[in-house]
Amino acid sequence: MGSSNRLFNRQRTVHEILGGGFVADVMLWRRGNLTLGILLVTLAAWVVFEKSGYTLLSLVSSVLLLLSVILFLWAKSAAILNRPAPPLPELYLSEEMVNEVGAFIRAHVNDFLSTSQDIAMGRDARLFVKVAAYLLLISVIGGLTDFLTLGYTSLVVVLTVPALYERYENYIDSYAITGFRKMQQLYVKFDVKFVNRIRKWILERQKLS
Repeated sequence: MGSSNRLFNRQRTVHEILGGGFVADVMLWRRGNLTLGILLVTLAAWVVFEKSGYTLLSLVSSVLLLLSVILFLWAKSAAILNRPAPPLPELYLSEEMVNEVGAFIRAHVNDFLSTSQDIAMGRDARLFVKVAAYLLLISVIGGLTDFLTLGYTSLVVVLTVPALYERYENYIDSYAITGFRKMQQLYVKFDVKFVNRIRKWILERQKLS
């Protein structure tokens, strides 16, 4: 599909828009096992928090305490009985992974700060209206659910919507562009019938005054 038929006439792929690299691979299921693991772990955590009444701090402390006791007793008994030590994997974050995650976060934080400055300085009225609408939507959703459920739901959306969009990109763009054009036509009709009349009425009132 040509670039003219893409949503917002974009030239870049979804992977490039998401920043490329490790984070984009996870979001687009190019590292399917890792993405699935994240979803399953967060689902298990959500179930535990919702059903058990644990807080995050108490649960993490309890799990770490239990794990430390098991590993300590295992290591001591293995040394006494000449048995193999606990098979612990090497826990290591590569410099490449840290740099990619850091660059991803930095880019989005900078975009957020730049957008916030534009809104605060009144440079973009349309952007202000959009942000206000999004914040209002978040406020309504936040009133209907708790933070933990909202966080898990947001993670599921982040790990599914971009991947589904990339897979069915042509169909979604086609329908979205068609709908956008229809909305533009409705806006033109509304502008002609109502907004222009209001403008003319205001001008007439100003002339009379």
